[in-house]
Amino acid sequence: MLKGKKVIIFDMDGTLIDSIGIWNEIDKELIKAIGNGNIDNIDIGKQRDEKLKEYSKCEDAYLEYCKFLKQKYGSNMEIADIKNLRYQIADNYLRKLIDYKPNVERVLEYLKEKGFILAIASTTNDHTIEIYKKHNRNIINKANIEDIFSLVYSKGAVKELKPNPEIHYKILKELNVTADECLIIEDSLIGVEAGNNAGIEVAVIYDKYSDCNREKINQLSQYQFKDYIEMLTYMKHELER
Repeated sequence: MLKGKKVIIFDMDGTLIDSIGIWNEIDKELIKAIGNGNIDNIDIGKQRDEKLKEYSKCEDAYLEYCKFLKQKYGSNMEIADIKNLRYQIADNYLRKLIDYKPNVERVLEYLKEKGFILAIASTTNDHTIEIYKKHNRNIINKANIEDIFSLVYSKGAVKELKPNPEIHYKILKELNVTADECLIIEDSLIGVEAGNNAGIEVAVIYDKYSDCNREKINQLSQYQFKDYIEMLTYMKHELER
């Protein structure tokens, strides 16, 4: 998995951090606010992923997502106001509640110690990434993003979102490496598809919110791990045997 690799590229939401469930709660609160307290019995995360995939080539996929929510739930609010409300609802969650997945910092420290270049390729918006960098003490105290990662690309760095491989091509160019010299760590189907589209091997870390796509994820990825302890054990066995 790591032999011949120079760069390890991590996704953010659902991969490095336990956030998918929180984003589902944020969107649930948003839908209730714009839909007069009503919410249908849906898988919010799956709905969001499907729509962001559909809008991946749009100039602002999240604005289009908010447009979809406005239409579906019959809101009288302006689309831009819905998007702003989403960020307002999210602020407290992002600063205080979101945390790394268990033992992420151990994997990051081990990879740095072994000389790998670490990068982030995320569809998370730039403002949210800045909150994680500057204000979220859970993240800062365990593994400061600015200290650990040599390159952080978020939504504002690209025109098209995953599964389009643009963000990965940008990393390859910036770090002057080939696809064969990289490994992507992901959790979701659209992330795995982006890795496949870039020609880069993908290792999947389990996230329960991707269970609806588990069979396809396992089919398209080269490696699968239930948690970061299992991943770390595999890495040590590979590099130190």
